[in-house]
Amino acid sequence: MSPDPQPIAPVAAAAAPAPGLARDLVRLARPKQWVKGGFVLVGPLYGLADLARHNTGASDWLEAAQGAAGAVLAFGFAASAGYVVNDLRDRELDRAHPRKSRRPIASGRVNAGAARLYAGVLGALALGAVLLVPGGEQAADHQRLSQGLLGLCVLLYAANTVLYSLFFKRATVLDVVSLAMGFVLRVLGGCAAVGVAPSPWLLSCTFFVSMFLALGKRLGERRTLGADAAAARDVHALYTDDFLRMSVVVTGVATLLSYSDYVVSQSKTYTIGFNLLWLTILPATYGLLRCIVLIERGVYDDPTELATRDRPFQAACAVFALLTVGLLVGVKLGWMT
Repeated sequence: MSPDPQPIAPVAAAAAPAPGLARDLVRLARPKQWVKGGFVLVGPLYGLADLARHNTGASDWLEAAQGAAGAVLAFGFAASAGYVVNDLRDRELDRAHPRKSRRPIASGRVNAGAARLYAGVLGALALGAVLLVPGGEQAADHQRLSQGLLGLCVLLYAANTVLYSLFFKRATVLDVVSLAMGFVLRVLGGCAAVGVAPSPWLLSCTFFVSMFLALGKRLGERRTLGADAAAARDVHALYTDDFLRMSVVVTGVATLLSYSDYVVSQSKTYTIGFNLLWLTILPATYGLLRCIVLIERGVYDDPTELATRDRPFQAACAVFALLTVGLLVGVKLGWMT
C-alpha cells in the first residue's frame, strides 16, 4: 500500500510567508511620507543667512542643527500617528480600494487595538522629540520658549490631522486647506525650533505650494481611478475635473509669484552683478510644471510618490537645493555685496 501523499499547503505557506508584525508596523507609519518633513527645514535653511550675517560661532550652528533635527523627528512621528488614526477610521472604505486594501489595518494583519496603542506610542515619541531642542544654562528661557512653541505647533498639527480624518476630508476645499495648514505648521515648528521668525512670504509660499500638492493629489486620483474616485474618497463626488485643473494651475502660479517676491526682496543680499537668487526660479518653475504634466497624464496619483520616483523632478529639486545652499554659503563667506 503506497504512503499517503503529503499535504502541500504548508509548504506553499512556508515558501511565501506573510509579512511580520514589525514590517507591518513600519508600513503603517508610512516612513516614505517623512519626505514631507523637508518643509520643517525651510525656515531654518533660510534662517542660515541671518546666522551668517551675525557671524555666529560653531556652537550656534550646532544648536540650530540639533533643533531642526528635533523638529523633523517630532513632526515625523506626529504624522505617522496621524496616518494610523486615518487608517483606523477608513479601514472599511480601504477594503474596497484595489491598492489601499493591502494596508496593514484594512487587510486585518494589524488589529484595531494594536493600532490604537501604536498611534499612542508614536504620539509620545513626537512630544519626546520636542525636548531635543537645545539650549545651555544661560539660554534656559529661550530653550523653554522654543520647546513650548514647537510643542504647540506639533499639538496643533496633531489636532488638525485628527479633525481632517474625522470631518475635513469630506468637505469641499476645506479638505485641501486642512492639508495645507499641516505643512504651514511644519514650517512654523521648524522656525520655532531654531528661533527664526517666519516671514510673510515664507508662510504664503508654503500655503500655496501645499494647496498645489493637495489639489494635485485630488486631480491625480481622478486621473488614475476614473469613475471609481468617488468610491475611494467621498469628497470626489463634490469636485469636478475642471475645478481641480484650474485650482492646480492657480495655486501653482501663486506659489511661483510668492517665491518671486522673496527673490526680489533679497536683491541686496545675493547680488554679484545681478541677483543670483533669481537662478533658483528656473528649477522651481520646471519642477512645478513637470508635476502638473505628470499628474494631468495620470502617471502619478500622489505628488509624494512623484517626488520619490521621478528622476527629472528629483533633479530639479536637487538643483534648487544646491543653488540655494551655495548662495547661503556665499553669504557666510562674504562673497555677496
